Amino acid sequence: MSNNLRPVFSGLLVAIAMSVSSFGQDTFRAESLDGYSIAKTQVVHVSEVSWQPLNPARGDKAPKAGTLWGDQTKPGKSGFLVKFLDGFSSPPHIHNITYRGVVISGGLHNDDPNAEPMWMPVTSYWTQPAGEVHVTAARGSSVAYVEIQEGPYLVMPPEKAFGNQERPLNVDASNIVWLTASESEWIDEASFNSSASAPAIAYLWQIASQENDDTPVVSCSLVRLPAGFEGTFVNEQGAFRSVVIQGDVSLEGHDVQGPETLSPGAYFGFEGKAFQTVSASKDAVIYVRSEGPFRIIR
Repeated sequence: MSNNLRPVFSGLLVAIAMSVSSFGQDTFRAESLDGYSIAKTQVVHVSEVSWQPLNPARGDKAPKAGTLWGDQTKPGKSGFLVKFLDGFSSPPHIHNITYRGVVISGGLHNDDPNAEPMWMPVTSYWTQPAGEVHVTAARGSSVAYVEIQEGPYLVMPPEKAFGNQERPLNVDASNIVWLTASESEWIDEASFNSSASAPAIAYLWQIASQENDDTPVVSCSLVRLPAGFEGTFVNEQGAFRSVVIQGDVSLEGHDVQGPETLSPGAYFGFEGKAFQTVSASKDAVIYVRSEGPFRIIR
């Protein structure tokens, strides 16, 4: 990870603290979208993903990785799916870089080799610091979304363990703090005429730029969309990247003709000062990575 980036891991207190911060931006309002463009949205369905061994040295014994954006085998940021077979259990190992993951299906355990299994269900979130020895196991056919700040993503033996001042974090879905429209400045409360139709947000992590550094603030969140939700995600700057974690969502008004439905594991993203309309016929959860704040209006 670059020396000019400072990770801030989520927990209950971090999530609550972030709810009252707009990261130096003015409070968002559901005003005219003049000056914003309709997003030129890139969509990647799970059926379009090309799968390869996550650890090529283990071949077919390794989980499969499917790139959604970037390229985890090369330098740079990336996001990818990891698919585990039921009963998979890795040997103790380390990674050369820190990664963060969200469970999409099944149940995953990621911890110290001597730890009792903690099976994280769908929408659970965890971080794995670079250099720390751990094991990963799956209960049921499982899929996770994994994101890294700097590639390539490598699997290395425990003998190469090292410390980097980061600590692991496992957050079960039942412990995630969801903030309502009245509690988060990123959701325009006036846009939604009832709490039943309003989304909720859970702040997961943030990488802030250092003083005198123009690196954009990267903020990552889970957004919960209730059944019948219809709203617009408004991006202010940089890249907006999202992965469907639970349920199905539909996109409208982008450069693909007609509504397009995305199932869990699908990706959509766009760049710059733009907006994308999203709807959900049933309860859904999406993961959002943005370079700065975004807003949700109706």
